[in-house]
Amino acid sequence: MNTNEFIRRRKTLMRMVGNDGIAILPSAPARVRSRDVEYRYRQDSDFYYLSGFAEPESVIVLAPGRDNGEYIVFCRERDRRKEQWDGSRAGPGGVVDTYLADDAFPIDDIDDILPGILETRESVYYTMGAYAEFDQRMTEWVKSLRQRESSGVHAPHEFIALDHLLHDMRLYKSRAEISAMRTAAKIAVKAHRRAMATARPGLYEYEVEAEFAHEFRRHDACNSYAPIVGTGANTCILHYVENNAQLKDGDLLLIDAGCEFDYYASDVTRTFPVNGRFSPEQRAVYEIVLEAQLAAIEKTVQGNHWNDPHDAAVRVITKGLRKIGLLKGSLPKLIKDQAYSEFFMHRTGHWIGMDVHDVGDYKVGNEWRCLEPGMVTTIEPGIYIPASRKVPAKWRNIGVRIEDDVAVTNNGPDVLSKGLAKEADDIEKLMAA
Repeated sequence: MNTNEFIRRRKTLMRMVGNDGIAILPSAPARVRSRDVEYRYRQDSDFYYLSGFAEPESVIVLAPGRDNGEYIVFCRERDRRKEQWDGSRAGPGGVVDTYLADDAFPIDDIDDILPGILETRESVYYTMGAYAEFDQRMTEWVKSLRQRESSGVHAPHEFIALDHLLHDMRLYKSRAEISAMRTAAKIAVKAHRRAMATARPGLYEYEVEAEFAHEFRRHDACNSYAPIVGTGANTCILHYVENNAQLKDGDLLLIDAGCEFDYYASDVTRTFPVNGRFSPEQRAVYEIVLEAQLAAIEKTVQGNHWNDPHDAAVRVITKGLRKIGLLKGSLPKLIKDQAYSEFFMHRTGHWIGMDVHDVGDYKVGNEWRCLEPGMVTTIEPGIYIPASRKVPAKWRNIGVRIEDDVAVTNNGPDVLSKGLAKEADDIEKLMAA
């Protein structure tokens, strides 16, 4: 991401904070996987959104109007011995030179420096509850200032939720952000194509999952979430991640897998037959879901509200389930009673951006939010029919979900993950090639 993008974001936020406010963001802590082994580090999305700085043990401070610099970073000092083990550090000097901080200090000096900046401000913009240890430090700093008010020390008078401002900013993606998300989607599309070409009876789900790991890493991307690679009955488990069952002739394979590129996520799902040919029942369910997805994408336009795509998908799915005999009754009543939820129990989409389930309110003033250019959502209807005496045997263990990432633009929906087969005939042709 270009440095000008981070500068623009900081300036926008500081205008909202104002000269009597201060915004404080801690970095994500390193997380232990087991004993002394840590997970691969991933910076807090809000922190990275404003800084582009990916090191732990850091704090961003935005103090609009401060004479000695508005953008302050506390970070780890350079340490040759530790860098030998864990990799290079920017250090305060590097944060100023490379990441364009106005001022930077060692993280160990934060207790001595930050309270002095805090006492010049009326309001503190901070996300309470994200990191308990830092919450405690914030509380102690403000408490110590308030305890000295009788001696003339000033303390901030209010805490304001920073995430309310920042997450609304993140909801509207810039051209640079859309470009990064388009790249993440293209990488995911290549991986899904690779999986379709690889899958066959006798393989195991984890062998197909490995194709995604290969394709993601060869493009300098990583998983944006744990991949779902489910065959047979596993297609009906929404968050199935064991990925250890064998692919069998006649079963479907549902793959929900996306990647993160330059801190931006993709989220793509395709469902296809293990042997390359849909059975009549599989095709019937698949066609309903595809029609629902296309109807929902058509509604993902400026001026519609957030729930319009979901309403469109619900109508198509309910009508389709009634047509194949899994639901009975009038269409309006089935929709009103949410009879479809036995087979379609989730929303049709979610915001996507730096986080795969990205930030941003879905309602404003208790009303569904209107879709506007720059917003990006997934469109992912599905039908899941687990084995049950309630349904005829021919429909059992058919699970289908089709998902794409869609940006709202002035010119209609922009499918970022386009180019990946989803018509049943196209999938069969791809797998036969």
